Amino acid sequence: MTGQDWLEKDFYSVLGVPKDADAATIKKAYRKLARQEHPDHNPGDAKAEARFKDVGEAYAVLSDPEQRGQYDQLRAMAGGPRFTAGGRGGAGFEDVFGGMFGGGQPGGRVRYTNAPGGAAGFEDLLGGLFGNAGAGGFGPQQGADLATSATLPFRQAVEGSTVSLNVEGRTVNARIPAGVRDGQKIRLRGKGRPGAGGGPAGDLVITVRVTPHPVFSIDGENLRITVPVAFDEAALGATIEVPTLDGSTVRVKVPEGTPSGRVLRVKGKGVPGSKGDLLITVQVVVPQRLSSAAREAVQAFGIATSGQDVRADLLDAAKK
Repeated sequence: MTGQDWLEKDFYSVLGVPKDADAATIKKAYRKLARQEHPDHNPGDAKAEARFKDVGEAYAVLSDPEQRGQYDQLRAMAGGPRFTAGGRGGAGFEDVFGGMFGGGQPGGRVRYTNAPGGAAGFEDLLGGLFGNAGAGGFGPQQGADLATSATLPFRQAVEGSTVSLNVEGRTVNARIPAGVRDGQKIRLRGKGRPGAGGGPAGDLVITVRVTPHPVFSIDGENLRITVPVAFDEAALGATIEVPTLDGSTVRVKVPEGTPSGRVLRVKGKGVPGSKGDLLITVQVVVPQRLSSAAREAVQAFGIATSGQDVRADLLDAAKK
């Protein structure tokens, strides 16, 4: 981008923010507009695509403190009362820059000895002003970072997957590692917006959304599952079968006297390819309806254990 581009474009208006907006306000405005104007949401709409590019261009400058400072300084000079086309009614372009570079001549004109034809080009002036001399005006500029999202079914998230994303008209293939969590961000170096003037490309930041599974959940390299256990199994102990992610089952011993909420561990049955485990949370099931025989059995159990106060520790702790 050249200095002339900066003079012609009001990046603050493009993003709809005031000139004193802080970085958070600028970022919030960019994200809102980028989603609104994204080509995926406006297929075949050339105007929306152009607005999307304008929004990205504005954010690339205003999100970089150094570039924003240069832009503000240039726009302030260009918008001042002394900046005219020259001739009648005011000082010309050279009058403004003459005082800055100490090259004033009578009438405020500047002599440019190194420019062809005796006059320096617009970008040459700006290059000297900001320390990035060259035909490009501002030298190599790194491309802006871009943000997108990808939604994966639970199994693909656990096992890892390669997804194809449309990023500003480009197709980017991204490898999502096994065990990715919902909301996790993955940064792909050099996959963002291309740089200018030979500068490096920005990064692509992908927010991963994982569709929940009805049984399993991810906890780092571990998988979690909640397994219902009957009262007698928890009280007397039992060996039960628990499903695993690969479709098979494992036999798990429930120790005698296991309370609801206890976690049992099966080694090596976590995220595939990792050292994770399968973590089983026991959920003791209380029957909703009892037959006459079952009711009598429970009453007999209550009588047999009437000397035990299961809330004694709670009451003692509450008095401390």
